[in-house]
Amino acid sequence: MRRNLFLALASAAVVASVYFPAKAHAQAFPSKPIRLIVPYSPGGLPDTVARVLSLRLADAFGQPVVVENKSGASGAVAAAAITQSPADGYTLLVTDGPMLAITPLMSRKMAYDPAKDFVPVSLVGTAPLFLAVHPSVKARTIDELVALAKAKPGSLNYGSSGVGSIHHLTAEAMKDGLGIFITHIPFRGSANSVPAMIGGQVELVFASPPSLMGFVKAGQARLLAINSTKRSPLAPDVPALGEKLPGFDFAFNVAVLAKTGTPNDVIARLSSEIAKIVKRPDVIEQLQKAGVDPIGSTPEQLATALRNESVRVAAAAKRANLQAE
Repeated sequence: MRRNLFLALASAAVVASVYFPAKAHAQAFPSKPIRLIVPYSPGGLPDTVARVLSLRLADAFGQPVVVENKSGASGAVAAAAITQSPADGYTLLVTDGPMLAITPLMSRKMAYDPAKDFVPVSLVGTAPLFLAVHPSVKARTIDELVALAKAKPGSLNYGSSGVGSIHHLTAEAMKDGLGIFITHIPFRGSANSVPAMIGGQVELVFASPPSLMGFVKAGQARLLAINSTKRSPLAPDVPALGEKLPGFDFAFNVAVLAKTGTPNDVIARLSSEIAKIVKRPDVIEQLQKAGVDPIGSTPEQLATALRNESVRVAAAAKRANLQAE
């Protein structure tokens, strides 16, 4: 069931790609302000993305585009804002892979169903995490880290943003792929796990570029890898784990979705505008600084990306023996 979590989204995307002769919705849309709902507090990655999009969408549409942060209940508060609004494209969800792929695995009773309640609009981009180590760790490459971990199994500790976080699942997938054992120390968010690594309480951590780059420049941390199939323009000399482990990709998706039932032509209009915005040089620069590799996709491409992410996350969760609560 979990492996097919986004089959419904994929089917919806195919339908959404059809252009009907009647363009009433596209001609009228938008005729009033648009709301971008973010399921997290201000300052997080989806919030940053939403604010970058809001300014450009307002210019493109000639209508106000407002960002609303509705955090809480593992995304349920934000989901309710979408599902309780009309399916007309004026209320959109700007969220990330963890809400769509991880939360359904961790909760027995979900207040929302990503596959049924939302339809894809556009994949804004992917957000990779860097593997960083404390300077005291005598490893400057992944191969050296593997040798060190195998020489003293369990002696190295890695910090995460909590059990079931993308940081945790990335590390567990890496451990499995590389055949090493390192001990998991969960923290409450990167705001705690990164300082713990800088302070030497843990030796390794996966974290976003904005959380790490200042420490790297100051010589307080060393980057060994990135958790995706390709290198990041932010640190092109840092190898991707996918280079050593083919198919390894835990850079999470950052996407825009709408309520199921939103007219196809409205979805197409929104998707087209977002894709154009994301490909602008100034926006690319802004997103990369925030730790996002810009993409800008069609609804079909987003559906495929979400489905693939769900499969990878489910496999990692199984390896980590995560149990729904």
